[in-house]
Order: sequence, then structure tokens, then C-alpha cells
Amino acid sequence: MSLMIKRSERLKQFKNRGKDPTALRRHRVEMTVELRKAKKDEQILKRRNIEQGEMEVERNLSTGEGEGHEMGLLSLEEILQGVNGSDSELQLQATQATRKLLSRRNDPPISEIIELGIIPRLVEFLTYDDNTPLQFEAAWALTNIAAGTSEHTKAVVEGGALPAFISLLSSPHMHISEQSVWALGNIAGDGPLYRDALINCNALPPLLALVSPATPVWFLRNITWTLSNFCRHKNPSPPLDAVQKVLPTFICLLEHEDKEIISDSCWATSFLTDGPNDRIQLVVDTGILPRLVELMANPEPIISAPALRTIGNVVTGTNEQTQAAINAGVLAVLPYLLQHARPTIQKEAAWMLSNIAAGPCWQIQQLITCGLLPPLVKLLDKGNFSAQKEAVWAVANFTTGGTVEQIVELVQSGVLKPLLNLLLVRDCKTILIILDTISNLFLAAEKLGETERLCLLVEKLDGLEKLEALQMHDNKTVCQVALNIIEKYFSVEVD
Repeated sequence: MSLMIKRSERLKQFKNRGKDPTALRRHRVEMTVELRKAKKDEQILKRRNIEQGEMEVERNLSTGEGEGHEMGLLSLEEILQGVNGSDSELQLQATQATRKLLSRRNDPPISEIIELGIIPRLVEFLTYDDNTPLQFEAAWALTNIAAGTSEHTKAVVEGGALPAFISLLSSPHMHISEQSVWALGNIAGDGPLYRDALINCNALPPLLALVSPATPVWFLRNITWTLSNFCRHKNPSPPLDAVQKVLPTFICLLEHEDKEIISDSCWATSFLTDGPNDRIQLVVDTGILPRLVELMANPEPIISAPALRTIGNVVTGTNEQTQAAINAGVLAVLPYLLQHARPTIQKEAAWMLSNIAAGPCWQIQQLITCGLLPPLVKLLDKGNFSAQKEAVWAVANFTTGGTVEQIVELVQSGVLKPLLNLLLVRDCKTILIILDTISNLFLAAEKLGETERLCLLVEKLDGLEKLEALQMHDNKTVCQVALNIIEKYFSVEVD
């Protein structure tokens, strides 16, 4: 395979190098899937209500549940009889017993409860406005069923719960309204099908109406998380009109003092920017990028990580969208993030840098001017391998779109030594990116008449030895590309 063929293949991997819009975003999509897996425990899709602290005490006061109402758990047969019976006291006891079973921290019997066939009856209890305790217990039980698998959530939806829960958002009893918010969050979090079903049932207006300065923090946290689930999922993404409805609320919530509220608001904006450029533009147009950049530097990882993800998504867009992030101050924060204590933050910061470096040379110059080369080289040398791989992409993009003068600055920053050292890794894709980057460096050296000088530098750093070793590599493409470089630039020494 010739060097020119390899170069044309690699160009397809970069953001703005002669690709159609779909190919342009390929690296971002691949990275986002990987990053999503790494973050799966930080912003949870569904939540079961198993709290027994302050909030439980408040609810007990509202529902009348207390020491006098404590009882042993009923059997499944007794639950079935009580729920289906006409005695209101037995209905409450059976529903409460169901809720307690479903609130067990470990192995709640969700499937067994569904198999009893009582979900339609629990949904009916949601409409009992004259029996608030029963209404609340049914809402809690259904919330925890919906927190299970997709099949469990499906059972709740098919049991007719959506309109009942949406109606309860406007309940005069805050604890019931809050439990309904929680249930809807679990349902929306299941996937785009039920998310859109809720949107089509007009769930957003009453949900957004609950956000106010008077809303207690514990309640607002749940509302924010639920709203973030309305922004989640792709294929399809949330309807644009729904996005436009929720964005102003998130702009306000990002200014809140509570870190959980800020975190879930940042996750929401990250979901909304994880898509085509028109979706990214909706967020850019709100003017919220400076606040998100500010949050990237927050010492709390639950805030900085989703803020970083959002801005990272923005810079995968057009050059104009990338510049909007630059204008918001992202380059001032990146050096700190590239040296963050958490490797996952370093990796996402390097991913962001690689996409900015895939832009035109005037954006690359902004990277240089803002002092990004030293922390990039340090990450390339000392970082976790996952972060190093992203740093390699950044250097590769730099040498693809940068001017000869900018590439000289890159070499002068000390990038060559850690880059050559990474030729020893096992990852073939990373090796090929490095080899092609080395070829780009030599092309720049040729234009300056400095090929011999670069050859000597590569040899001094034991690079030629590493290139020769790659001729014995298991991957044939790696062998061929390494041989091409040796034959073109080191043939005299080889002879």
C-alpha cells in the first residue's frame, strides 16, 4: 500500500478533510459510544425509590405513614386479594406491601408483582383523589416497576399509567406530584419510544411548570433529572419542538447552586448536542457556552465531566460552532483539563482538542497561542493510554491541517520523542496514525529543506530502530507503511 493511499484513508478520519457530513462525525460517534460506557454510572437512566432518610420522613408526615402503620409484609396471594378487593383499608395495606417489596435494595420481585396482574389496578388507584395515601403508595410502586428492565417499563405503560401520571403532575400534594415526576423520568429514560410517547401526551408543559424559585431543592433535583431523560436517546433524537421547549429551563437550571441540579442540566445539554449540527446550533444559539466552559473547570467531576462532554460535542460541529466554543473561553480551560487527576477527564479533553485541531490553520494557531502544545506533549508522554490515543489524534490532525510553520512549532515543543515511543504499543490503529503523522512531519521538512535534520533527530530519539522493528509487525499494513518511510528517508543508512 502506498503512502499516498494511506494518507487518503486517514483523511477520512478527520473532521474537515473533504468528507461528507456523515463521515465527518464518525470519530465523534465512535468516541461518544466509548465515553458513554465509561460514564454509565454517573447519570443514571432509571432510579428506584429506596430512600429512607429526610425525604421519607417528610412523605410519612404527608401520607400518615408512621410507627403505628408499620406492618409485616403480606404474601403475594394476600397482596392480590387486597388490591383486587373492595375494602379500602386492605387496598392500602396490600399496595403498601407491594411498594415495600419493590423498594428492597437487593433483588426486588418486579417480575413476580407484574405476573400478579395488578398493574391496571395500581394505575386505577392513581385516580383516587379522595384517598391520597393509596394514590401515593400506588405511584411509588409503579415508579419502582418502571425502574426495572424495558419489559417492566412496558408493563407500566401498557397498564395505562402515562395519562394518570401526567395528570398527577398537577396534584395539590407535592409528595404525589414528585413521585409522578420520578415515574415519568423512569419511563422517558427507557428509550426514545416512550420518551416520545410522553411528549405526544403533552407531558412537558406541566412538568416544566413545576420549575420555580419556590420548588424545594430535593424536588427540583428530580424534575431536572426527569427533564434530562426527555433529552436523552437517539434514533430518533427528541423532536425539535420539544428541545426548544426545554432549553430555556435548562439555561436557568445551569445557574442553580445545587451541584446535582447543575450536573443533570449539563448532561441534558450534552444529550442535545450529541447529534447533527442543527441540534448543536440550538444550544449554541442560547448563549450558554460561556457558562458551560466555566463549569468545565468546576472542581466537582459530576459537574465538569458533563460540561466537558457538551463542549466536546459542540467542537465536532462546523468551524463556526467550534469557534463559538473557542470564543467562550474553552482554550483557557483545556490545559487544566489535560492535566486533570482523572484519566477520563484527560481523555475527553484530548478528544476535544483533537477536534479543534481538525479545523483550519487559524484555529490551530489559536491552540498554539493559548499554550496547548506543552500539556498536549506531556499527556502524550505520561498520560493514561486511552488519553494518549486521543492525544495522538490531536497531533495527527495538527500535522494534517497546520501550516509548515505551525508544524515546526509542534516539533520544537518536543512532540517527536513521546510520539516515537508510542510506536511500541500493541494498538495497530494508533501505530498507523503515528506513522502517518511522521510522514506529514517529513513532508513539512522537505518543504523547508530540513529532511536530513529531521532524519538525524528521529535517529537520535531511537525512532529509526523502532521503525525497523515495525517491519516485523504482525499487521501487514503497519509493516508496509514503516518500510515506505524507511525507504524514502533512511535508505542510505539502511544500505
